[in-house]
Amino acid sequence: MSNGFKKSEERIEQIFKNSFEDTSRRIETLLFYKSYLESNLKLPLHITGIEDFKWEEYYIFGPGEKEEYETLKKTRPSYTDIFNMTSFDSYYDEEYGLFAKVTRISDKKRFKLPLADMTAVDKNRWNISYLKTIPYGSLIIRRMSDL
Repeated sequence: MSNGFKKSEERIEQIFKNSFEDTSRRIETLLFYKSYLESNLKLPLHITGIEDFKWEEYYIFGPGEKEEYETLKKTRPSYTDIFNMTSFDSYYDEEYGLFAKVTRISDKKRFKLPLADMTAVDKNRWNISYLKTIPYGSLIIRRMSDL
């Protein structure tokens, strides 16, 4: 278990401390977590991908052609893009967790992206500790429900 995961797990445990008797209710814990983040994050903020997005794997690790990849990046979000997160989306799911409404800085295109795949660009902002929990949040909530 990585040090980052352990620290995020401790932060999330503090968020849920004394809030639920049964954290196995993933949807309830996810909505509670969303409410907590909405109350504590200062938006807007700049975020970027942690690693390649699922659609990019074919081009980065597979046989996909570089030219086609570059063309698709003009209409699809890429992990290399910087986005301005403006709000949380009302959509969520048990697998990917919470989603954010974002605008790509370079061309102002709008997307809805899973927060679990994102990280803050500006590491000096005070709310970075909240953002560090997001990539692990869905995984930890899933793990809590397996107990």
